[in-house]
Amino acid sequence: MSTAAQALQRALVATLRASGLAVTGIHDGPPADAVCPYVAISDGSTTDWSHKTGRGREHRLSIAIWDDGLSPARLHALMAEAEDVIEAMPRDLEGHRIASLAFLRGRIVRDPDGPWAGRLDYRVRTLEIPPP
Repeated sequence: MSTAAQALQRALVATLRASGLAVTGIHDGPPADAVCPYVAISDGSTTDWSHKTGRGREHRLSIAIWDDGLSPARLHALMAEAEDVIEAMPRDLEGHRIASLAFLRGRIVRDPDGPWAGRLDYRVRTLEIPPP
């Protein structure tokens, strides 16, 4: 994971934890023994987005929200709230700046024997802040 990806991941986790989202936990990666509803942030992927005079990265983020309700109603509400929180997150990161943050897709599925899973996918482009 690049330094930009680490800074973005830390900022995303901190933003979601500070948001008051009604979940039992915000996990940086798949949790071992979480209780629903909870959020798990995937590793995602990072590609080059540099330009002539600076370094940049394009990140693909996937945020999963798990819920064991009887219907997807609570999950829809949690996903909408998480979208608002993510899209309002601070643009300044540790040594990097978010140049753009774009929602790509959302999806809800259910395993017949398990909980509902809601997934939010984002494309985030960051630029390295050069040292003074």
